[in-house]
Amino acid sequence: MSNPLLHALSRSAAKPSASLGGWLGRTIRLTDGAFWGQFIGGQSSSGKCVSVDTAMRVSAVWACVRLIAETIATLPLGLYRRMPDGSRAADTDHPLYNVLAVSPNEHMSPVQFWEAMLASMLLRGNAFAQIHRSGTRVVALSFLLPHRMRLVTDKGVLRYFYSFSDGERELAPEEVLHIPAFSLDGRIGLSPISYGADIIGSAISAEDAANGTFKNGMMPTVAFKVDRVLKPEQRDEFRKYVETVSGAMNAGKSPVLEQGVTPESIGINPTDAQLLETRSWSVEEVCRFFRVPPWMVGHTEKNTSWGSGLEQQVIGFLTFSLSTWLRRIEKAVLKQLLRPEERLTHYAEFALEGLLRADSAARASFYSTMVQNGIYTRDDCRVRENLPRRGGNADVLTAQTNLAPLDALGQTSDGQAARAALQNWLNADPAKE
Repeated sequence: MSNPLLHALSRSAAKPSASLGGWLGRTIRLTDGAFWGQFIGGQSSSGKCVSVDTAMRVSAVWACVRLIAETIATLPLGLYRRMPDGSRAADTDHPLYNVLAVSPNEHMSPVQFWEAMLASMLLRGNAFAQIHRSGTRVVALSFLLPHRMRLVTDKGVLRYFYSFSDGERELAPEEVLHIPAFSLDGRIGLSPISYGADIIGSAISAEDAANGTFKNGMMPTVAFKVDRVLKPEQRDEFRKYVETVSGAMNAGKSPVLEQGVTPESIGINPTDAQLLETRSWSVEEVCRFFRVPPWMVGHTEKNTSWGSGLEQQVIGFLTFSLSTWLRRIEKAVLKQLLRPEERLTHYAEFALEGLLRADSAARASFYSTMVQNGIYTRDDCRVRENLPRRGGNADVLTAQTNLAPLDALGQTSDGQAARAALQNWLNADPAKE
C-alpha cells in the first residue's frame, strides 16, 4: 500500500463525513482522503464502520443531536448594547441583528441556520459559515458543509480550503465563521463521531443483532445433523431442504424431518447474551458522550421522572450541557462578527427565558418574582407576552412594602400615620357615633 493511500485512509478514519453526493461526476484519486472518509468511515473495535450517516441511524445519537441542536436553535438570539449606567438595551437597528435573528441568508431562517451549525459541532466537532460583508458590515452568513472544508496549518496560521461546485478555493480567515467544539489545541474541534466510534459501533452491533433475532422470528440458529456423509450434490439439495424447513419454522408451522436428520440449536439465545441489557447500556453510553440525561431521549430505566429529581436534571442539563454550546456561539459572534471597537459596546446573547414559553405556570411565577422584587415592571412582562403596554403605573417599578430596613421596623412615618388616620375615618360607622 502506497504512502499517499495510507495518509488518505488515516485521514478518513479521523474525519468521517456524511454524504457522497458532492463527489458525483468527479475524478476520485487515492489521495482524496475526504472521499475515503465518506466511503469507509471510522472503524470501531466492534468491527462496524462508523460514519456520520451510520451514527445518525442509531436512535440515541439522533435523539441527542436533535435535542441539543433544536433546543438552542429555537432560543431567541439578541444583540445588545452596553449602556453607560451598566444596563443594556437591545440594538435592533444594528445590521448584525438582522443577520443573527431574522435572516442569516436568503435560503435559511435563523432556526435552520443555527440548527445546522449545532449539528456540525455535535457530529464533526467544527461548524463553518462564510461571512459576506458590505464594506465592514456583515450582511449574510452562508452555511458551509463541514465535510467539504479542508484545514491546513501553515506556520501557525490556519488556512481554510472549501470545495465549491466549481472546484476548491481558499477562503481568507476573516471570511470564515469557525466555531470549534471541544478542542485540545483551542483552534480545531475534535470529532465526536471519530472519538466515539467504539461506543456507537457497539450500539450498531447491538441493533443488528436484535434485528437479526426478530428477522428469524425470535428462533435460535438451528443446525441439522445427519447420520451419514453427504456428497456435494446431496449437500446442495439438503441446503434447499433446510431453507424450506426454516421457512416453515418462521411461519409457525411444524417442519417434517427426514430419517436420520436431527436439529440442534447453536449460538447464544438473546436472554443469555443479555441483548436487552446491551442495548440499554448503549443508550446510556451515547447519552454520556453527548452529556444528555437519558430520560430526555426516552430512556427512563433507572432514572427518576417525577418531582424534584426531574427538575434538578433539567437544571443540570441547562447548566452543564446547553450553556457550554451557547457560550461558544456567543463568543464566536463577539470575536468574529463584530468589529474590534464594537466588541466593547455590543455583545450577542441567547435568551434562556425562551424555554419557559411552553410552561405557563413557570412563566407566571418568573414574572411575579421579577415584578415583586422591582426588577421588571408590569409593562415589561406584557411586552414579553406580546401584549400592548398600559403605561402609567404599569410602567413603574414596584416592590413589596414588607421589604423594609431592619432599623425601620416598628417605626411609623408621618405619611403612614396620616394615611392610617384617613383610612380609619373612612371606615368609621356613623350609627355607632
